[in-house]
Amino acid sequence: MKKIIVFVSAVAVLISCNKAGENEYIVTGSIKGVDGKNVFLEKQDETGQLKQTDTVKIENGKFTFKGSSKEPEMYLIQVETTQGKVPFILENGDINMEINKDSINITKVTGTYNNDELSTYKENGMKIQKQMMKFQETNMAKMQEAQQKQDTVTMNSLRKAYMKIQEDFVKQSDTYVSSHPKAFISALIVDGMFNQMNPDVEKIKKYFDGLDKSVKDTKVGKGIQTKLDQANKPLAEAPAAGGIEVGALAPDFTANTPDGKPVSLKGSLGKVTIVDFWASWCKPCREENPNVVALYNELHAKGLNIIGVSLDKEAAPWKEAIAKDKLAWNQVSNLKWWKEPIALTYGVQSIPATFILDASGKIVAKDLRGAELKAKVNELLASK
Repeated sequence: MKKIIVFVSAVAVLISCNKAGENEYIVTGSIKGVDGKNVFLEKQDETGQLKQTDTVKIENGKFTFKGSSKEPEMYLIQVETTQGKVPFILENGDINMEINKDSINITKVTGTYNNDELSTYKENGMKIQKQMMKFQETNMAKMQEAQQKQDTVTMNSLRKAYMKIQEDFVKQSDTYVSSHPKAFISALIVDGMFNQMNPDVEKIKKYFDGLDKSVKDTKVGKGIQTKLDQANKPLAEAPAAGGIEVGALAPDFTANTPDGKPVSLKGSLGKVTIVDFWASWCKPCREENPNVVALYNELHAKGLNIIGVSLDKEAAPWKEAIAKDKLAWNQVSNLKWWKEPIALTYGVQSIPATFILDASGKIVAKDLRGAELKAKVNELLASK
């Protein structure tokens, strides 16, 4: 009889440790010193803005979120009055996190496959980041001295050594994706490859093709497929030309910036204005951006204005590309991909596409690059 009681007790313990049902998640967090404060469950919407999806209060140092998830998604935990957020993967199962209110970034999330993998991946990444930080601290004085003496041999040697550590970080991600086809984080890593300065579409496709179907069928997975389709979109499938030619007055337009503020072409006109059609997923566009940035930095004070029109479909990669490429001029988009109404109005069939306008808003040239573009802008500025 005693053996039966012991067996039943053991089963009860096992059941109590696995609280979540088959199609349910339970997020249990512990944090000391902030009883009565709110904890917010947040996710990024399609525009790239964070929105709160649930709120609970901390009682006796603990909080719990319950619900059901159709598929893994990246979420954030925000504790009221504390700095920083806890990223984790919301999926069905028991998810546990121990939070230090004074050091949110050291929170470890465990309990489900994808969160265990995320924790391990972050830990390995932190080891490489610590190497990078240590290298910078150790060699900062040496680099500054080399710069003062114009010692290119030392500077190049230090840069090469630092780049080697950076390459290790990239290799870590590549190796992870190759060896973890069923991990949701693999999809996040592949998706992040689009945000590099010059995305390697062939490499992205190779890694995406290697993912398990369950990962490909997530929102992130489907988004990757869409971006691959966009990057390889043939010209024949682009919208028909709208007949906007050199000599015509550029059609005015108004659209929202990444911050949601409306900006018009009319309000952006300078002595010379470039209307630049591009997208974060467009490799040639991203390769040309450094040249345009240099041109803008040199000639903006003399009257050059630029307004960028993005053919992106999602706000997050658009914003990231603007920041990474250091695009300081006005940027607008309706986030409608090839159905971007401004692009349709201008008859844009491929990108990058540029329209150079004079002070009156008349189109004086199209699709110039590099030295030709700079020469034309200088010519127009000199004629004013």
